Amino acid sequence: MSDDTTDDKTDANESARPVEERNLEKAKAETGAGSGVAQPAPEQSPENVPAPTGEVRAVGARHGMFGVSGTGDTSGYGGLVSATVFPAPSQKPYGGWFDEVAGALEARLEATELTSAIESVVVHRGEITFHVRREDLPFVAQMLRDDEALRFEFCSGVSGVHYPEDTGRELHAVYHLTSMTHNRRIRLEVTAPDSDPHLPSLVSIYPTLDWHERETYDMFGLIFDGHPALTRVLMPDDWPGHPQRKDYPLGGIPVEYKGGSIPPPDQRRSYN
Repeated sequence: MSDDTTDDKTDANESARPVEERNLEKAKAETGAGSGVAQPAPEQSPENVPAPTGEVRAVGARHGMFGVSGTGDTSGYGGLVSATVFPAPSQKPYGGWFDEVAGALEARLEATELTSAIESVVVHRGEITFHVRREDLPFVAQMLRDDEALRFEFCSGVSGVHYPEDTGRELHAVYHLTSMTHNRRIRLEVTAPDSDPHLPSLVSIYPTLDWHERETYDMFGLIFDGHPALTRVLMPDDWPGHPQRKDYPLGGIPVEYKGGSIPPPDQRRSYN
């Protein structure tokens, strides 16, 4: 009888404690935090684990903290060297719904004899990216939008990337697609050489890309053929160059501060 009464009191005391306090103790018990046991972060967030050695492709190296040379690097970290690497193509099965999307896309491409439109598929950090041949980009995008098994109705944007040492593929365009029907997200990636920075516009398929393509043109110099009004959106119309390319000079303007003057970054003294 006394044991039952004790248990009832314990339960009542436990329920009277603040919810936040009980949740905190539960979390500590599950993770080992606060007890001298290290939190097993990789096990809890496997998508944040770096790619295993041997599953990357080197496309150059970055020198210095900000990638500049000469007197522009005032950080003192000019001696740093870091490799620029890409994840290698993945092999089937990709896992989960990735195989459903890849299978449906391959089936449509085989039916239209465009099996070479997808150059490679990369699954990295829990995300899937389809590398598409640039001349086939509109056809692939429309299939992804209209096919019943795919239904990627929304493209949230396109962004540019510049890899000066990725010879023949210096300029990359990355598209982020969302299927609201199936609650899925994928990426398309397309490349173009510096000598021919042209990509077909997808504004007719995804109207949301209107200003995104203009910004990518403005910042990286990618020319989207068929865009209804491909003009600069951030920089003045007569601005020379494309500011987010890696080969664009650091530049800047002098700044006055309490009677002193700070020169632009590319005119400051280097400390290395």
